[in-house]
Amino acid sequence: MADAPNSKAAPAAAQPPAATALSPAATTALPKWAKDLIELYESGATSQFILYGNVHDRMVLPLGGKAALGSLTDFLLRVMLPNFNVVLSYDLGNGIRVEKGGEEFAQWPHFKEDPDLPKAPRQAVDTLTHYFRYVSNLGRLKNQRSQVACIIKSAQLVAPMLQGGLSFDLSAMALLMRDWASDALLSEHSLATFLITENLNDLHTLIANNPRASTIKIPLPPPDELQRAFAIVQPQFPVALKEFGASLDTFAAQLAGATVSSIESLLKTKEYGKVSLSSNDLVELKKELVEKDCSGLIDFIEPTKSLEDLYGQEKIKAWLRQDIALWQKNDLQALPMGYLLCGPVGTGKTFMVECLAGEAGVPVVKLKNFRDKWVGSSEGNLEKIFRLLQALGRCLVFIDEADQALGRRDASSGDSGVGGRIYSMMAEEMSNTKNRGKIVWVLASSRPDLIEVDLKRPGRVDVKIPLFPTTTPEEGFRLIRALCKKRGVAIDENAYAGIQKQIPNLLTPGAAEALSVKIYRQVRTTSQAPQEALRACLQDYQNPVPREILDFQIRLAVQEASDLEFVPAVLRQATPL
Repeated sequence: MADAPNSKAAPAAAQPPAATALSPAATTALPKWAKDLIELYESGATSQFILYGNVHDRMVLPLGGKAALGSLTDFLLRVMLPNFNVVLSYDLGNGIRVEKGGEEFAQWPHFKEDPDLPKAPRQAVDTLTHYFRYVSNLGRLKNQRSQVACIIKSAQLVAPMLQGGLSFDLSAMALLMRDWASDALLSEHSLATFLITENLNDLHTLIANNPRASTIKIPLPPPDELQRAFAIVQPQFPVALKEFGASLDTFAAQLAGATVSSIESLLKTKEYGKVSLSSNDLVELKKELVEKDCSGLIDFIEPTKSLEDLYGQEKIKAWLRQDIALWQKNDLQALPMGYLLCGPVGTGKTFMVECLAGEAGVPVVKLKNFRDKWVGSSEGNLEKIFRLLQALGRCLVFIDEADQALGRRDASSGDSGVGGRIYSMMAEEMSNTKNRGKIVWVLASSRPDLIEVDLKRPGRVDVKIPLFPTTTPEEGFRLIRALCKKRGVAIDENAYAGIQKQIPNLLTPGAAEALSVKIYRQVRTTSQAPQEALRACLQDYQNPVPREILDFQIRLAVQEASDLEFVPAVLRQATPL
């Protein structure tokens, strides 16, 4: 990064930017976020940077002819700030540390009087602000410019989001840190501050929303970055990476979405055990690594089924196959941003997602309960999930019980506005056109009326697929027969005529599944013939979902359907709500 302008009277943007601290070759190898940061600083646009996202990972340090791996702090110190005179850092555990320029820092009169630098946040921020102003004043009086940088590690612990109420001490400290970017005395001087936090929502709003600071997102490493990292560590793992040899691009592409740190840890374990990785191992390994990195916020659904495993629903399957064919051809103009699966409980919404994933041949990420009781934690969890999704490449994102998970526009529900903020974040991400062809959202709900209308509109959810129970006795019989067959219980097709009147109407796949289990049990415990067991199980059958609820949810699904072709003719005349 460059020296600040020499004339304090002229604004920074009016001065020609000085030469970058990086060599041209190294600059070319920099990730995009680092190039953006340099441009913002050298143009005089800002001097404070909030670095968030994948900030705890190992990353490639382009150090001239020899690259290495290091932390984000290493990247800042060794790659971005080699021309700075003094570089300080602060975190709660270590307090203020002089990373570079100790001799110059030691000339500060305050340090000569009291060399013990404070660890407590308020005192530390006061001390740092005092030093920044001292250097700025010294530069004005003696025209001696000294480039100073400060790295605040885990900034969300130093200036966290307020957890209810008002803390004057915390707010005063946040204002001081905010002033590092906006105070004229400091901003005209060669001062650069870096606040590192994993999630923006964990940081005090006075800092996170500072218009004079720039937020720089550190993404999960894309395949080309992973490949460079593996090339650096390959000599350390001759056994673990034996099968990949020079084809590290394949290894990197299949592990996209995992962090360098987690993969490096895996390689160390395999190398210690003298186990060689193969391409067949990577799918399961990626699942384990990504789930671990995401701290239990997501699950991967194994795509072991296809639409052939889905009973009936021929028109829906035909539509989905057309979409998949477009996706595979990379013809994305007509590809939906998302689907909404709606219908009564037990109609197989989750099962359809599994079949869709297997047919498309892409991973399915299922969002688990990311809500937390602490202010900002839910939003932070969602930030982490979005980072993962953007790094995975093509995937389906499954949100079950979407009416509960997606939040509400109205923030007056007594949850401190968490629901409203989650709603806003989801709405923004679901409508991001950059995700078309990469992320397909699949929402499932038996109460689609409770999902905000804006989240169901075209551009977020383009296709609404209703799933219904059986509408004729013959459909019910065939469904029960197919599920029994999977359990090795063969029911003669000719048995239908004798039990037609016993077969319940509006039978959901979930209810039919329970019936098939009961029939299997009956056959195994009483030695009855399958037809007799079926008859006995239907004798006192009672639908597990009350009829009035079933009818209500059917009417909702009919009204939500994006195409009446998906709705059986007998249900199209369902009484409107």
